[in-house]
Amino acid sequence: MPHADNLPFRSRRPSIVAKGGMVATTQPLAAQAGVDILRAGGNAADAAVATAAALAVTEPTSTGLGGDCFALFHDASSKTVQAVNGSGRAPAVLTIDLLAERGISGSFMGGGPEVRPHLVTVPGTTAGWADTIERHGRMTLADVLQPAIRLAEEGFPVSPLIAVYWDEQMPLLEAGPHGDELMIDGHAPRPGEIWRNPGVAAALRLIAEGGPAAFYGGEPGRAIVEVLESLGGVMTLDDLARHHSTFDAPISTTYRGMTVYECPPNGQGLTVLLALNILEGFDIAAMDRDSPQYWHTLIEALRLGFADSRWFVADPAVTDVPVRALLSAEYAERRRALFDPAAANAAHEHGAVAASPAQPAPVAGGSDTVYLTAVDGEGNACSFINSNYAGFGTGIVPRGWGFSMQNRGAGFSLDRDHPNALEGGKRPYHTIIPAMTTYEDGTLHASFGVKGGFMQPPGHVLVLSNMLDRGMKPQEALDAPRFALQPGDAAGSVLLETGIPVETMSALAAIGHDVVPSTNRFAFGTGHAIVRDRESGVLWGGADPRADGTAIGY
Repeated sequence: MPHADNLPFRSRRPSIVAKGGMVATTQPLAAQAGVDILRAGGNAADAAVATAAALAVTEPTSTGLGGDCFALFHDASSKTVQAVNGSGRAPAVLTIDLLAERGISGSFMGGGPEVRPHLVTVPGTTAGWADTIERHGRMTLADVLQPAIRLAEEGFPVSPLIAVYWDEQMPLLEAGPHGDELMIDGHAPRPGEIWRNPGVAAALRLIAEGGPAAFYGGEPGRAIVEVLESLGGVMTLDDLARHHSTFDAPISTTYRGMTVYECPPNGQGLTVLLALNILEGFDIAAMDRDSPQYWHTLIEALRLGFADSRWFVADPAVTDVPVRALLSAEYAERRRALFDPAAANAAHEHGAVAASPAQPAPVAGGSDTVYLTAVDGEGNACSFINSNYAGFGTGIVPRGWGFSMQNRGAGFSLDRDHPNALEGGKRPYHTIIPAMTTYEDGTLHASFGVKGGFMQPPGHVLVLSNMLDRGMKPQEALDAPRFALQPGDAAGSVLLETGIPVETMSALAAIGHDVVPSTNRFAFGTGHAIVRDRESGVLWGGADPRADGTAIGY
């Protein structure tokens, strides 16, 4: 059985080329589900939701009905990009005080059984799927869910790397209630073993027939509340009933003449745009890709981006996030001036920008997902991401329904003075981010993303820079080695992937980087990308070799 620490890239993967439409994601059967919807007359939004639903069946190690989703949709006719925020909120009565009364303080991530039920935020996936279809699709939700229902009912052979990840998470399932619903005779499905999930099939049928209300207000919702209450959780049916997606305008910047779009906070896409604004002042294309100068410049730009986003990113319905000021050219110039070409700085603090009265004054201090992209023959595109957060999330399974609940509440701060402090009804800092780029005339350039917790901003920057600064096709851009910042902010070690020269790693260490060479491919996320030729309409697709997936076109 393959393992993340023994996953050499042994063969050449070409970019996939097609014109009728294309889907790229981490599991081939899920990608095929999206292509089938395109062939049946659906557009990119329909295909994306079909693929996401199929991934909820084929890759429950990363996503499912117990998680959240975000999307960017490019409308070819209007040449506009729109965002869907399908993330959920904390239970209304969950507060820092309540947690303190129960002995929970400090970091909200991790912890024992007493913490896990409080990490569950309302799962936004079901509403996010329905809203993406209603706003941007052509088909009914019932039709779009059919491929996933068939996979869940009839079964499918589990792909190799997903089987590895499933097995690694068995302790979480064994510790959580009803985890046996995600096992076969007490073990994780093995590579090639047939997996069926009648619980998820039944939930998908309910959603197909009755929409999101059948999930949140029906038997699945009642099972969610019941299992959380049994563990000391405080989520209610009212919390589920109040859930709704939001549709804020995406945030953007320009890089090498392209407009780069990300979803706005509460997602961390702001990190990407902050880093790109800094990098716009450097001639990255002139730097040798294997040089210490190249890696140092990108690492420091991301450190500066994280220093800001880990303070400012919060729920904009509760906290005013000064996005416009943070993405200004003047602010980028100030942050770029902090870059030292000869020394690492692992102690960047967030900057100071003009804030409205609702924004606390700045002070000193302080994964596991599926990504997919679909583009149709008309040039519509949907960049879509769905997640439980840490693998199976909490590992808590509502009895009879075959899916696990997310642990997105871990994204909150328990510091009362932090903009992202936990409050009932509030959305947490979210790691999952889809991305998209357009030409200056608004036509689609690329729909892409890289999943993997705090690896996602570096992944976006690296893949985009590879395509725009290096002229790489999508597959080559995805194959190239990466770095990851640990633990995802301005401080911490830098993981450098196998493929970066040892001499370069040593040179980075010599200027102050806490370098950790890594052969663990999973630590560097998995990405997918589709680029559209603006003249011919030809689609070029790539799939990450760090996963089981592929790009499929027709």
